[in-house]
Amino acid sequence: MGVMGLILAGGKARRMNGVNKALVPFLDRPMLTHVIARLTPQVDDVCINANQDIESYQPFHLPVLADEIDEFAGPLAGLHAGLKASPHEWVLMTPCDSPLLPTDLAKRLMQAAQAQQADIAIARTDIQTHPVFCLCKKSLCEDLAKYLIEGGRKVREWQSQHRCIEVNFEQEIAFSNINTFDDLNTLEALSKEAAI
Repeated sequence: MGVMGLILAGGKARRMNGVNKALVPFLDRPMLTHVIARLTPQVDDVCINANQDIESYQPFHLPVLADEIDEFAGPLAGLHAGLKASPHEWVLMTPCDSPLLPTDLAKRLMQAAQAQQADIAIARTDIQTHPVFCLCKKSLCEDLAKYLIEGGRKVREWQSQHRCIEVNFEQEIAFSNINTFDDLNTLEALSKEAAI
């Protein structure tokens, strides 16, 4: 059962002065490099969702998909682009600013989705759900397009309209995302301590 990995890099990074967050160094390598390294062994192929600086992703040698519905409409617009382009039955969405994502993310989400006959599986930890870490069936592409065209933007709201399950993961740090330069410094220090 095929899975396409989709890395969301399509945001505006307002809290980081509009920099291309995917390319910001984390432990001396671009954040995107860490995400690709962790995601690639888990899926059949990988794409990047981005809406600006497209040429800056050429060194990664991965297809880049822009939002097709209302650029910068958030993660769901990126997911729609991925679902539409995917040659596989499933798409695994992850953000570009979570460089410590679990190396068993796809396996655990897929196992749970199949066991419970779900169309969407999202990660959760004891503290909260992480809906942008999401395994989603390609067959929901048209429904998602309709939701976006009608003005819907909330990830969890759309997911809750379908057979969606939550899958528990233990390490909160694996889902930490970097929204500010302070976040970056904190996560670098924590990752060194935890040796993740």
